[in-house]
Amino acid sequence: MIRESAYPCEPWRIREAALDLDLLAQSESVLALSNGHIGLRANLDEGEPHGLPGSYLNSFYELRPLPYAEAGYGYPEQGQTIVNVTNGKLIRLLVDDEPFDVRYGEVRSHERVLDLREGTLDRRVEWVSPAGQAVRVRSTRLVSFTQRAVAAICYEVEPLGDETRVVIQSGLVANEELPVTKKDPRVAAVLEEPLEPEQHLANGAGGLLIHRTRTSGLRMAAAMTHVVEGPERTVVSTEAFPDWARTTIACVLKPGERLRVVKLLAYGFSSRRSLPALRDQVGAALASARLTGWDDLCRGQREYLDAFWDAADVRVDGDPEVQQAVRFGLFHVLQAGARNEMRPIPAKGLTGPGYDGHVFWDTEMFVLPVLIYTQPQAAAQVLRWRHATLDLARDRARTLGLRGAAFPWRTIRGHETSGYWPAGTAAFHIGADIADATLRYIRATRDEAFEREVGVELLVETARLWRSLGHHDRHGAFHIDGVTGPDEYSAVAHDNIYTNLMAQRNLLGAAEAVARHPDVAAALEVDEEESASWRDAATTMSVPYDDELGVHQQSEGFTRFQEWDFDATDPEQYPLLLTHPYFDLYRRQVCKQADLVLAMHWRGDAFTPEQKARNFHYYEARTVRDSSLSSCTQSVMAAETGHLELAHDYLGEAAMTDLHDSHSNTSDGVHLASLAGSWLSLVAGFGGMRDHDGVLSFAPRLPSRIARLDFSLLWHGLRLRVSVRPDEVTYYLREGDHDDGSQLELLHHGAPIIVRTSAPVTVGIPPSRQPDPEPQQPAGRAPVRRGAASPGLT
Repeated sequence: MIRESAYPCEPWRIREAALDLDLLAQSESVLALSNGHIGLRANLDEGEPHGLPGSYLNSFYELRPLPYAEAGYGYPEQGQTIVNVTNGKLIRLLVDDEPFDVRYGEVRSHERVLDLREGTLDRRVEWVSPAGQAVRVRSTRLVSFTQRAVAAICYEVEPLGDETRVVIQSGLVANEELPVTKKDPRVAAVLEEPLEPEQHLANGAGGLLIHRTRTSGLRMAAAMTHVVEGPERTVVSTEAFPDWARTTIACVLKPGERLRVVKLLAYGFSSRRSLPALRDQVGAALASARLTGWDDLCRGQREYLDAFWDAADVRVDGDPEVQQAVRFGLFHVLQAGARNEMRPIPAKGLTGPGYDGHVFWDTEMFVLPVLIYTQPQAAAQVLRWRHATLDLARDRARTLGLRGAAFPWRTIRGHETSGYWPAGTAAFHIGADIADATLRYIRATRDEAFEREVGVELLVETARLWRSLGHHDRHGAFHIDGVTGPDEYSAVAHDNIYTNLMAQRNLLGAAEAVARHPDVAAALEVDEEESASWRDAATTMSVPYDDELGVHQQSEGFTRFQEWDFDATDPEQYPLLLTHPYFDLYRRQVCKQADLVLAMHWRGDAFTPEQKARNFHYYEARTVRDSSLSSCTQSVMAAETGHLELAHDYLGEAAMTDLHDSHSNTSDGVHLASLAGSWLSLVAGFGGMRDHDGVLSFAPRLPSRIARLDFSLLWHGLRLRVSVRPDEVTYYLREGDHDDGSQLELLHHGAPIIVRTSAPVTVGIPPSRQPDPEPQQPAGRAPVRRGAASPGLT
């Protein structure tokens, strides 16, 4: 686990003040850089030592068989695993023939900084070789937001003593040897030499490697070039072989001199384009980057991030750790989605191989809400990717004997790749999650072109699935049986409330969309009878309720199940999925993560305040948070039900998931949904933001240890900033990318107010009702209490 002091608390930086080799793999994830297309783990420039090498391209994967002890009809036959592509980060340094290696000689100082405003990873090292020669090394790495195919490294060396002979070896390396991973289902499968060489080229300042995957048939190209500034007598040469290319730069540095090398990298891949076309593509990207130059690449990075933070920054006064963490989370969310351009956002982003690099429903229900309100064009690209996989989803539905589209539980390309069908195939709620994100995007942006081109068809095909999957009983109620909801410790259940309520919104949203666009509906062969059947299913949707206990049931019969003996469960037995059979989990009242509680967040319009309070209290005592997805939702609903201090505790847990490595698997990549969840905890929790059916509302309240909360979001093309104090809130409005007007109507604690660009509106926060007694968590599973209030950071 990462110690709290590993990254000092600073508002705009994640700073590794000293190199701890025991935490190297975790830091490689935390300090990783990406732009949604290229992802580079924060491996040391010299490549060794490392925790886990990693360079990734979004959706570049290899196929692997899915073995079954007993196969069954409809089981997926192939898995998809993200590939560690050609490593272009590698820059080895030799000082008077001694390789620079932090494990040898003396490291006088070592610092790395992930700068959240500059979008760079900076490294500063002073090292004394075993022979006694001291040098200072400085490197700055970026993955460009403005030039999608480009990454760059500025590497500088200067002697700190006598005249020094310096050699830099800058490389491209394919098929790196990967360490053997532990036996954990969350860790990616290891692929050995997945890349077959097709072409290698070298010139004086750089080189190129082109490879193809052996089974999936994807072709990729990686190219490098260098801009060298050094003493007059500096020698540069390049050689290339099938799996590696190396540019060597040699010179003698006198005291006061330095060698500066700017390494420019370009990556591209395709399943269709020819080798010459791909070669020329990365060549053009390198030419563009060289024309731009290092200084302007950095300037473009800063300008891009300035615009992002203007729209997305959250200010938290009173909890400096959360302040740092929420910005860290937003930065990684941006990195995952900024330039994805019709590609998915994997659960780990492009920071590691965890979960095989797969995308789950996490994207639509945790990451996309953040992007919809801060970077909507990135959210639209992810939904366009889902739309591009519709034919595969239709095929999957037909295989399962259903109509419409059955989207995969986990995938890279769009095929179902989960080998465990109770948690995979049966988790049909993914279709409603995609529909919810589609509706949320359309209502927040009023993007009619997107609705016509993408939204209506996504809503129609997912609605068809629900109408096909569910049925009316003899009393007229509509049931969806044999499904798995978000809670992975409950499977193949009847009438999971989250699934049913999200499907209800899906069905109604589809009916409304085809009514708005009758020509699109006609092209999709939707008639009035079909859309009426969707409305009928939605209005008669079954929502299980336990009258005796006065709480909703997570699924039919859940509250009748045997209770889990938490007092007899040793802390070392968590997460339970690694120490208990699923059979034992499925038949008990134990929740891996928020399920019904998640429904109360996203479908809060379906519950009364009293129901929310009772439900939250009941399920708190049964939720163990073995999933990193849970804390932020529990924070949101703790805040809504009046348990503000508990909400703050859960916020801290969600926000610090990776900075503290609280689930002990940050080494495999950051937990993107939990990082997005820190924004949700603040904005939807303490800000009380909801947008049920396109109505934007806020009900802000702060815990005692937070003195101020400021956040921004985009709504109907306008930028709304909300500034919350303990007793009042001010709403500011200014024009955004598309000015649809000078005023915005919203709800504040249920009362309508109008905010105009001409003047902010300040209103009081009504006193909260006396909350119920503090809910209890399972023994040993309460969140860590946040510390006392402390000065804010800006």
